Amino acid sequence: MWKKERIHAGLLPSGVALKRLSTAQTVGLALAAILYVAAGALHFLKPEAYLRIMPPYLPWHLPLVFISGGFEILGGLALLVPQARRTAAWGLIALLIAVFPANIYMATNPIDAGAASIPPLLRWARLPLQLLLVWWLLWCTRPTRPGSI
Repeated sequence: MWKKERIHAGLLPSGVALKRLSTAQTVGLALAAILYVAAGALHFLKPEAYLRIMPPYLPWHLPLVFISGGFEILGGLALLVPQARRTAAWGLIALLIAVFPANIYMATNPIDAGAASIPPLLRWARLPLQLLLVWWLLWCTRPTRPGSI
């Protein structure tokens, strides 16, 4: 049995310290979780939008759209689990890297990607936005208390 003091001290049964996040990080984490779950759900609700931006050299467009959407949902939900949030952040970062070719394709082939109505500045702004998303995930999952995981 675990003593009440150990649980209240923020220790898991395995003895791993829970990550302490600032209020701003907690809000950012909740917003990121909502963003990724909603974006992932859209892969299933409106797959045609994602199919249009798939580079033609990639195979299995529809399965890849569904797989990436599923991983976005799983990653978003895992951000809410303290023991999994840092791993979830790295998984979502890997996903952002994996889908980056679709963002490039949309910026460079707006007609084929169905993005001709989007102003060029916004199409190209999506590329550096990925770096901001990476920073956001790393920032909101980084513990503020020294020595915690």
